[in-house]
Order: sequence, then structure tokens, then C-alpha cells
Amino acid sequence: MARIPLDPPRGILVRIAQWYSRRTYGKVLDPVLAMGHHPRLMVGYARFEQSLSRWNKLDQDLKALALMASSASIGCAWCLDFGYWESRRQGMDHRRLHEVPTWRESDVYTPLERDVMEYAEAMTATPPTVDDALVDRLREQLGEPAVVELTAMVAVENLRSRINSALGLTSQGFKDSCEVPARG
Repeated sequence: MARIPLDPPRGILVRIAQWYSRRTYGKVLDPVLAMGHHPRLMVGYARFEQSLSRWNKLDQDLKALALMASSASIGCAWCLDFGYWESRRQGMDHRRLHEVPTWRESDVYTPLERDVMEYAEAMTATPPTVDDALVDRLREQLGEPAVVELTAMVAVENLRSRINSALGLTSQGFKDSCEVPARG
């Protein structure tokens, strides 16, 4: 249950954000409703998120795995739900997404993907536990621009996940819309 009411004052900025969210995602995102209590923050955050979408030095699948590994470490159900849905929309295999929380035991990931998720978890730990050997492997495989982008994206996901978790935002059922019903 959300720790802040998801019924912000209905000013013009909140109405625009709700319209955009409904048009883009099919429903109004709970983080939008929560941030609607502080319209100036909501607008600044939206501009920030818009600029992130233009970053392109890191492979999208690697980025998705890193974001979900960070979300899983923090325990942000909303972020995992939305991340799964968004990555499925972009064509990522559902098994690779579903097994992110248990990636260490899974056999579906490449060594590079494992390094990326290890890095995301190490960055997310408090305090961070990133080691030089892991960064060297990532630099060798991805290049410096992609490692910098990976680092920034994991930091951003920490921001998102910690906001959403602290505000008590939980799954909105995005993942459910991706699931193929079992044949009975």
C-alpha cells in the first residue's frame, strides 16, 4: 500500500503528466501520481528521465538486466514489474527477465551479462562493493563510454527504486499483461 495518497492535486501539470502516462503506458504510473504532490519535482524528474532515453553507449538488454538486478537488490516490486514489461515490449526473452532475482543460479546468462548484474548489485550495496577486477573486465568488454553509462544507469535505478520503495509503491500489474496464459 502506498505511503502517500495517489490522488495528487489536479493542477494542469499533473493532468498533462497523467495524460502522457496513460497515452504512453496504458495507465497512469503510480510514481507519477506520487510525484504529482510536488509538480516542480515531477517536471524536473520527467525532463531527467527524458534525457536518459537518449543515452546509447550501452546495449539495451545489458542496461535492462543491470536495472532489474539493482531493483531486485533494493526490493522494488514496482520497478521489477515495470522493468519486466518494458523489456518484454522491446523483445527481450521473458526467461532472462524472470530469472534476474536469482541470476547467480540461472544458466541463461552469458559471462558478460553476469558481470553487468554483479556490477549492478555491487553498486547498489551500502556501501558499494565494486572491485577493480570487475570494472577492468567490463571496460575490456564494453569500453569506457558504456561502463560510464552503466554506472550512471545503475545509480539512476537506485534513485528510482529507493523513491518507489520508500513511498510504498508496488506492482501495477504490468508484468501480468506480458504473461502468456498457460494452456489448460
